[in-house]
Amino acid sequence: MTDTRTDARTNTPAPPSPSSELRAAFREAGLNARVTAPDTDAQNPVRITLLNPTDARQLARLIRTGTKRTLKAARTLREICEGYLIDLPGLRVEHGRITLGPVRIDDAARLARLLDAVPQTTGQAGTAADADTVKALLAHAFPQATGGGTVPVSVRESTPDLLYLGSIDARTARRLIRALQF
Repeated sequence: MTDTRTDARTNTPAPPSPSSELRAAFREAGLNARVTAPDTDAQNPVRITLLNPTDARQLARLIRTGTKRTLKAARTLREICEGYLIDLPGLRVEHGRITLGPVRIDDAARLARLLDAVPQTTGQAGTAADADTVKALLAHAFPQATGGGTVPVSVRESTPDLLYLGSIDARTARRLIRALQF
């Protein structure tokens, strides 16, 4: 079954529903699984019927192959940061991207220095001003060190002693790894 709906606003073909997309991917991979979902409501979950053991192994292999580079980059980045005593407890792969997560201000400042940020001596350690300073240092140093890649950095009032680093793609992570290795 091919999804031929059109988007009334743009008069272009509407993207396929999640269940249609998954059905097509299974078919292309030669996997026998029935995918069901109420396609009229995008909020309802897509269901996959039971897979036979051979198809389940093949699906696991395909997922690992598809995420191999991202998982490897995340693991290498974690190891390098641990070597520099930078604690990134929230580092994880999520939606095909590497989320760096919360980081203590002093660890974020150490990361910025490793990326050749010029240290500024305003504010006291642990203050909101210090968090904003380190945020600015990272915002400036990160793209230079990674050849243009950026990482979202935020300071939250509820946890002023932490910075929250957003997600980066695997390519940016590999460039970050190279920058930290040299």
